[in-house]
Amino acid sequence: MEIKEMRHEDVQERLKAIETELTDESADIDALTAEVDELQARDNALNQEAEQKAAEMRAAAVAPAKVVEERKETKPMENTEIRNTPAYIEAYANYIKTKDDKECRALLTDNVEDGTVPAPAFVYGIVSKRLEASKILSRVRRMNAAGNVKVGFEYGAPAATAHVEGSATPVPEEELLLGIVNLVPTTWKKWVAISDEALDTQSGQAFLEYIYDEVARGIIKARENAVVAAIEAAPATADETHPSVPKTGAAPTNIADFVNARALLSSAAEDLVIIVTPAQYAAYKALQLSAQYAVDPFDGIEVLFNDTVTAPIIGDLSGVLENLPKGDNIEFKYDDKSRMKLDLVDILGRQPSAIGVVGDKFFAKVAA
Repeated sequence: MEIKEMRHEDVQERLKAIETELTDESADIDALTAEVDELQARDNALNQEAEQKAAEMRAAAVAPAKVVEERKETKPMENTEIRNTPAYIEAYANYIKTKDDKECRALLTDNVEDGTVPAPAFVYGIVSKRLEASKILSRVRRMNAAGNVKVGFEYGAPAATAHVEGSATPVPEEELLLGIVNLVPTTWKKWVAISDEALDTQSGQAFLEYIYDEVARGIIKARENAVVAAIEAAPATADETHPSVPKTGAAPTNIADFVNARALLSSAAEDLVIIVTPAQYAAYKALQLSAQYAVDPFDGIEVLFNDTVTAPIIGDLSGVLENLPKGDNIEFKYDDKSRMKLDLVDILGRQPSAIGVVGDKFFAKVAA
């Protein structure tokens, strides 16, 4: 350990060790003497620090107001820090209930973008955890752009043509077919109810935790279902506004369905999953059982469950794009009048997003 890092007990222990070393005939007297000087200097510095701290504590006990006054001279917190304070969390909870943001703005030290006061930082963690728990939505590509978004995709073009240098045969011009997907936001809504009694006893943080968790869970489930609906609505043949999602043409459930469906995918679809209902999954597992587990009908691909899928889907969920114009933020409307006689308060959470298939042959349906 270096001398400058030693504590008082470390210094004393080393000084005692040097006393023993000095009795050795082979000892380097000059080096040990120099070390003793450094150790004593370190010990003196530690004693001075201890005396200074003791003096500060005595001063704080006698004149606490002065200490508080000195602490006020520290640098003001930034907005990101303020959003984690209990005062701001309470103010934001009141803002949702009253739509009066004066208290929030008074606490913020910097102007906020777009004039909208930001939510406390911890609520985004709640939304993020719900998103991670959605095995379908967490694999979808996401972006945050205002308004409608147009996304181009290539749905037809000849393969590259070989041309030998000096050849008299001209290279034919490619006929590249490009489509455009127009993503138009939909507003997802989720109602939650809370009793007047719970409101009276809950802190601002507990109130925000409840409404954000409940609303995020419902909205994320609806967005997950929208991903499945977008894949199922895609045509089997691509056109100028829709990438294709081909179908196997299979009628009865067959143990080779997903092998055949995989053959319909583009090579760009790499991170494959299978989306089925629990009943569809059970039907394929029954086929595997009847084959004495000699064949895996899912071919080792991860299986995800969704109750709204009508026909099993195989594909790469990066072929779906979701645009969230307002990011992960959820807006709320607070209604304490409609069910006042029942001692209930209704809270509506809203979040806009646009979801669409943007990858051609990134998915295939096991359907006739």
